Amino acid sequence: MDLKPTIRAIADYPKPGIIFRDVTTLMGDPKAFAHVVTLLAEAHKGQDIQKIAGIEARGFVFGAALADRLGLGFIPVRKLGKLPAETYKQSYKLEYGEDSLEIHQDAVEAGEKVLIIDDLLATGGTVGAAAKLLHHVKADLVGAAFVVELPELGGREHLTSMGIDVLSLIEFEGH
Repeated sequence: MDLKPTIRAIADYPKPGIIFRDVTTLMGDPKAFAHVVTLLAEAHKGQDIQKIAGIEARGFVFGAALADRLGLGFIPVRKLGKLPAETYKQSYKLEYGEDSLEIHQDAVEAGEKVLIIDDLLATGGTVGAAAKLLHHVKADLVGAAFVVELPELGGREHLTSMGIDVLSLIEFEGH
């Protein structure tokens, strides 16, 4: 199944010159959505993964579906102040400023094998921060998987330089 046509392109969002790849149209197509979850599940079979870490917000959608498909636990990786129990925090740089991600302190045990899922790989900053959180709790990070990758933005290189295996299902040129 060709997934590219199921992803809407929105010009000049969130700022002029950017083409936003909107995966909500893919999520609304039951066959395309199921196909993505199947591809992700097949790619990670036999890796003895114990938990999926999904990054807010669309990483929750794909990550929770994959966790369900594989019979695994799910770790929500959220923006600062969104989790109710004690958390670990990791800050990371944005183009204009800084942001932070958190996980619950009891979300993962040392040595558990974890796969990070997000909808889109651009610069790799967000996933890099999530990986640092997981390393902090001594999880065994098996890799990161994405529905869409924008290769020109260098995210794959950033993550592989951190020792993270990267899988993406679709690539789009441009920003």
